[in-house]
Amino acid sequence: MAASQRGAAGASWWCHFWASALRVRNAPSLYGNDALEKRAGGNGPTLRRQLGFVDLILLGIGASIGAGIFVITGTVARDAGPAVVMSFALAAAACVPNALSYAELSSRFPALVGGAYLYTYSTFNELTAFLVFCHLMLDYHIGAASISRSLASYLVTMLQVFPVVETLPAWVGPGGLELCGGVVSINVVAPLLLVGLTIILCQGIKESSVVNDVMTVTKIVIVLMVIAVGSFEVETSNWTPFAPNGLTAVITGATVVFFAYVGFDAVANSAEESKNPQRDLPIGILVSLFFCAGLYVAVCLVVTGMVPYVNLGGDAPLANAFREKGLNFVSVFISIGAVCGLTTTVLVGLYVQSRLYLGLGRDGLLPAFFAKIHDQYRTPVTAQIWVGAVAACLAGLFNVSHLSHILSVGCLASYSVVCACVVMLRINAEDHWHDREDHLPQKGLTRWQEAILCILCMALLGFLVGLCYRTGAPVPYGIALLVMMGLLTIPLITRQEYRRPSGFACPWVPLLPVLSIGFNMFLFAQLHWEAWVRFGIVTVLAILMYGFYGQHNATTDTSINEHSPLYYRAPIVDLHTSFENPA
Repeated sequence: MAASQRGAAGASWWCHFWASALRVRNAPSLYGNDALEKRAGGNGPTLRRQLGFVDLILLGIGASIGAGIFVITGTVARDAGPAVVMSFALAAAACVPNALSYAELSSRFPALVGGAYLYTYSTFNELTAFLVFCHLMLDYHIGAASISRSLASYLVTMLQVFPVVETLPAWVGPGGLELCGGVVSINVVAPLLLVGLTIILCQGIKESSVVNDVMTVTKIVIVLMVIAVGSFEVETSNWTPFAPNGLTAVITGATVVFFAYVGFDAVANSAEESKNPQRDLPIGILVSLFFCAGLYVAVCLVVTGMVPYVNLGGDAPLANAFREKGLNFVSVFISIGAVCGLTTTVLVGLYVQSRLYLGLGRDGLLPAFFAKIHDQYRTPVTAQIWVGAVAACLAGLFNVSHLSHILSVGCLASYSVVCACVVMLRINAEDHWHDREDHLPQKGLTRWQEAILCILCMALLGFLVGLCYRTGAPVPYGIALLVMMGLLTIPLITRQEYRRPSGFACPWVPLLPVLSIGFNMFLFAQLHWEAWVRFGIVTVLAILMYGFYGQHNATTDTSINEHSPLYYRAPIVDLHTSFENPA
């Protein structure tokens, strides 16, 4: 009897778990902040809409271009040669479908924070959305701590030019004071920098935006100056041979620099603070991508034209190239640009994290205090302090740069899921098909399930192609897998009917998003094997966290929490929105 009762209880828990995990959030396409206040009964403050399209463009550039533009361009050029220009161009081209997918969904769901998490919640289910959040958040937490360490090292190195601070204790200087065989690495500068940036972010979105705008513009001016000065030192003979190590080195370089374009989610998460998000979010996402691509390509042309590519290397290849030409003063500006770039990257990263925590706090998947917005500053102060504290602890006690090889998992996962969201939200419900003769009762999989299966198979095949490339498998294997990927697109095109949304629309759906998923998984196969282990471990831990907390506390009734709508299948309809008359 007792055993049967335990079995029944276990079955009941499992049924409740899956019923909760498969809930889908019906997020309204748009309702303004005034409507939010009405839904909250007028008792709770909301975020302020103060970001224009210029602010959003600079937000995307600030998130994408850090100190890496002065480093990664040279280090990749050492392997790819002058063809590093093609590596950055290919990486940008591969990012375009991801950016277009983000642009469509940011126009389709412009009212709320959440980015990839919100899109996944409204398309697939609650558990998948929570997994996307967890993987993204680990990337953001470790990334903020790692970059703040680099920022601290840059600042200390610049200060050591002055004799007064030439000698500093290890716990202040670059690197930190290592203890316990290097497991612990004490650094006090990085946490102080994070505290300062957190205070700025807590003051309000306008204040934070001004800091980001000023530093991003300064960084852009310095990069343009570097390009202009360096162009006079270019020797076209250095561009020959153009691709000394062949196409393989160019493709490998593209997989490395792909992660230099990462501003999509930052712009998408500013939806609730944008003045006109349905128009401005797609502009911010796409313009920032193309502008960054242009800067990267121009810097590559200059650095490979100034000195032979074999001379590029070390920690500061671009600065070394200018020193070799006798232009030592340029290296000073490069250091200033690197500091500005690292600062904006950390600032935007902390900003995005707090907005993601805000979204999950509203939905009950995390404690409600993360959703609290300050009455005066109109920012999620509690969430902002939390993400700042986590980054400060990691940066102050550990040299997390050693963990950089397990990052980018969340980035690739969110990109792939967002592309899948575009396809699935475009699919027309079968009872709305224009060709009713083809709409017959069928057994087995529904059209929706067929599309999901095709997308999952496309992702798997993309990963296998990546493994073939990584391991040097015979070329016919890769060709066979590519042919299979092509065959998978046929049912997606012929057995589904797609509708065009009323806002910004990604072109060539489903072909473009699905191919983007395949390429993202190709890149996933190029990551360090420890990144794959990290993906599995974080997935298991996230499922456990959801099972013990999220499923029981997620809001499923608007009468309990007016911030969160009812959960049911997101309707596949055109989403007409209007700021003048919010629903």
